[in-house]
Amino acid sequence: MYKSAIAISVFGVFLLIWMSLGIGIIGEDGNSTNVVYAGVVAIGIIGTILSRKKPTGMALTLFTMALAQAVIAIIAILLKAGMPWSPPAELLGLNGIFIVLFNAAGLLFRRAGKAQTKRDGITG
Repeated sequence: MYKSAIAISVFGVFLLIWMSLGIGIIGEDGNSTNVVYAGVVAIGIIGTILSRKKPTGMALTLFTMALAQAVIAIIAILLKAGMPWSPPAELLGLNGIFIVLFNAAGLLFRRAGKAQTKRDGITG
């Protein structure tokens, strides 16, 4: 589970970087608004360092990344950022991909943490 969570996380981060810098999620290609997605990546980097790659901390990191992604989508829609190139449905769909990926990885990390706890004989 842990390795699958890592794979999904890395895939999601690389896809986010490519889409936000390469083709643009908000607005047309090269729209500087897409720099806000660097915050999601920063959360991932900082969370990984602080959690020391332990499953429970990584789960929290990925859930926080998903939340940040959702907040960015909501703000972009409310501010009509990227219009007319990025209508609300497109913003919801594109950001939704990352929300699902980061939450899926978070759930896998959480399961890996519970499995590790059981292996170590710790209850709770």
